[in-house]
Amino acid sequence: MLKASEKKVKKVFSGIQPTGDLHIGNYLGAIRRWIDLQNSENDVSYCIVDLHSITLPQNPVELRDNSLRICASLLACGIDPKKATLFLQSTVKEHSRLCWILGCITTMARLTHLPQYKEKSSKLKEIPLGLYLYPVLQAADIMLYK
Repeated sequence: MLKASEKKVKKVFSGIQPTGDLHIGNYLGAIRRWIDLQNSENDVSYCIVDLHSITLPQNPVELRDNSLRICASLLACGIDPKKATLFLQSTVKEHSRLCWILGCITTMARLTHLPQYKEKSSKLKEIPLGLYLYPVLQAADIMLYK
């Protein structure tokens, strides 16, 4: 049991896709809350989820530029590297490694029932394997940061 003087630190992990510019909806819906979380002495990690972005075709140059622009925008909005960890998902090799391991034990039948797959695949003639693996990568993200 925690003593009154000991505060339990909350672990927070959240990500944002670099598929476009930030807008007021991003700020009001997520970023403002991220700032509040970092300022309340939680253990927070914020990730630019570029690996999630490539489940559908992307222009590599635009994706890189968007990732840098999103990072700069998050810092400009108030994400403080002294209070929060901010990183690019693809620079942490454990994301893709754990995704591979989880993918080896996850069935395609299970993945095809998930809403993300159903929604996005219904609009495509050919379905990239990454679209199946999107929820597996999400699970890897969560497991890495507990």
